[in-house]
Amino acid sequence: MKLTTMSMNLNKRILAALIAGTVAFSALSITGFSDAAHAAEIKVIVNNNPITNVDIANRVAFLKLQRRSGNLNKIAQDELVEEMLKRVEMKSRGIVVSDQEVETAYAGFATRNKMSIAQLNQLMNQAGITPKHFKTFVMVQMGWNRAIGARFRSEGMMSEQDAVQRMLKEGGKKPSTNEYTLQQVIFVVPAANRSAGNMAKRRQEATALRNRFSSCENTRAQTKGMMDVTVRDLGKHLELQLPPEWSKKLKTTAVGQATGVQDTDKGVEFLAVCAKRNVSDDRVAQLTFSMEGTGSDAGQEKKAEEISKKYLKELREKAKIVNR
Repeated sequence: MKLTTMSMNLNKRILAALIAGTVAFSALSITGFSDAAHAAEIKVIVNNNPITNVDIANRVAFLKLQRRSGNLNKIAQDELVEEMLKRVEMKSRGIVVSDQEVETAYAGFATRNKMSIAQLNQLMNQAGITPKHFKTFVMVQMGWNRAIGARFRSEGMMSEQDAVQRMLKEGGKKPSTNEYTLQQVIFVVPAANRSAGNMAKRRQEATALRNRFSSCENTRAQTKGMMDVTVRDLGKHLELQLPPEWSKKLKTTAVGQATGVQDTDKGVEFLAVCAKRNVSDDRVAQLTFSMEGTGSDAGQEKKAEEISKKYLKELREKAKIVNR
């Protein structure tokens, strides 16, 4: 749904700041970042999970890359405590960010900075951040975005009664949106087989099928005999609820056609639009009114930040945090 798009924008904003800061890599001295060569010393324990001096040194280097100022050791420690609270909550909620998702984000960061992954790894190590620390940061951001989305869906939705009252005040007019009936086609690639060559081959196979696609009724016949190809009927989804990684593609895909292929944690996929209709009912009104103020990136970020701040406050109040 749209809130997921909102929280993804937070991640993009952070990455954009980092991209802007990559010019500082060459100016960073590696002196003072030799902690990783020494034995790690536990500095904070969050719900029985340790944060070490090495973790803090990595984060201080990260903060310097972002040109942050102030007491960087204190800022680093505070950020790592919050990240650990998020990680514990993600685990308790069963939120998993796959290694492939993280690697894809990391590779995209390298590409946007006109670097190979090997070059980015080298620069991360020279800056004292390390690829592992940065990837953990990205993983937590992605997982926390999903936690925020789940929190909004469970607590942030306007009640149906309030939505009806709102409509009555506005003369009974109901908002409308598009409803899509979707089909998902997955060219499965197991995690252990996700080499560049295998992914490229599966993309070619998926693209070839996508180009031959004629209708949702014929998909299973078209995929008969293909190895490791799954066809799923996803049912109906409101436009406001479309996942961000597919939203723009679906909005520009006509009925009876398929989106372009896309790498996912399952392999290579595309979605087909089986049907599309305009709907206007109490459910649409409830969702539309709940999402008010999030039509812009700024509005989405503001809403996500509000939810995140409240969520973290609750987690901190229940947490056991020991400084050593």
